[in-house]
Amino acid sequence: SKQTRLHIMNRFFRLPRHARTITTATSPRAVTRRTHTIFGGVATQRSLLRQHQRSFADASPRESVTVAVPATSANMGPGFDTIGMALNVWNTMTVERSDKLEIHVKGEGHGKVPVDDSNLVVFGVKTAFKHAGEEMPPLRFKCHNRIPFARGLGSSSAGIVAGLLAGLVLSGKEVPVWGSETFLQMACEIEGHPDNVAPAIYGGIQLGMNNGERWISSRVQTPHGLQAIIFIPESIGETKVARAVLPETLTYKEAVYNISRISFLVNALNTNNLYDLQWATQDALHQPQRSAQFSHMKPVIEAAMEAGAHCAYLSGAGPSILALTSSAAGDVFTQRQEERNEQAVADAMAKAAEANGTPGRIFITEPTQRGAHVLQATPSFSDRGRIHLFREAGEV
Repeated sequence: SKQTRLHIMNRFFRLPRHARTITTATSPRAVTRRTHTIFGGVATQRSLLRQHQRSFADASPRESVTVAVPATSANMGPGFDTIGMALNVWNTMTVERSDKLEIHVKGEGHGKVPVDDSNLVVFGVKTAFKHAGEEMPPLRFKCHNRIPFARGLGSSSAGIVAGLLAGLVLSGKEVPVWGSETFLQMACEIEGHPDNVAPAIYGGIQLGMNNGERWISSRVQTPHGLQAIIFIPESIGETKVARAVLPETLTYKEAVYNISRISFLVNALNTNNLYDLQWATQDALHQPQRSAQFSHMKPVIEAAMEAGAHCAYLSGAGPSILALTSSAAGDVFTQRQEERNEQAVADAMAKAAEANGTPGRIFITEPTQRGAHVLQATPSFSDRGRIHLFREAGEV
């Protein structure tokens, strides 16, 4: 049946009865019109909350859950607040019922991220319970962070999405995807834009926009064999500071410049025309304005390009610089070094940063087609007789 064919999403996202068609299996588009808007005053927000609550379906509450969420790289040059890519660097988090709020953090951000209810993972869980019409109970959070904190790689969005996913599972609620993308609405209400949260939820390369009624997303093809080389400075970058340098108005010339680049970017990715990426990731809206804040940006980008990268750009609001290479076939560690160039690009970026007096480190990874997902839960989702649900960490 159609419902059987469509029921391929994570089971925490319920298929609504009014869904009629599909455009893509992992980045659903609108199939019906909705009457609410996420913008406006308190009355509008209350109306949205009531609609979300009506769309929730009851499942089984859980005592604990472990979730995984990927890093993301937003903007990709010209796609300011519009496009983002999920990367194969993951934060994992276990949330379990307790008698008081506890937050334990290890890895990236240890000693820097808050360990009280101002932490975004707590805010995400609290928001999920609120939309389900419940109060968040006392919980214990165990966070293992591999995504660098405040470096332009989506650590904030990862926290929001991890909290929302964990909150939905613990509260025993399922939400619709087709025709509403309720999970995305909840994340964008917190984040304010979709370029990081959409790929964090769905994986891959995602476009996002608000159509005047709600947030929608669309998947862009990810060419096979891409490698992401990321220079990550020791210094952090605050999004508020990075946005403060942006101008209030733009010229037609600047607008046309970016429209042409983002068009070429999407086409290059969809057609595997990687040669065009060198121009398709150019930008006039935010990177030139932020170059004064990040003195390493221009020399590191130039070094990556000279070493053979397809493109390089400021990741998100910075300060990290991401370059893309290709030629990886199968497991990259089994391919001959002379058939790949990610190491040469990484060395060039590191040397340029050092010459600029910007200490940092290099991550080499790749895009991931997978977004946020549950690794384990108690009670198990596999408690269904002969049906057993497996993920990379084992049975869920």
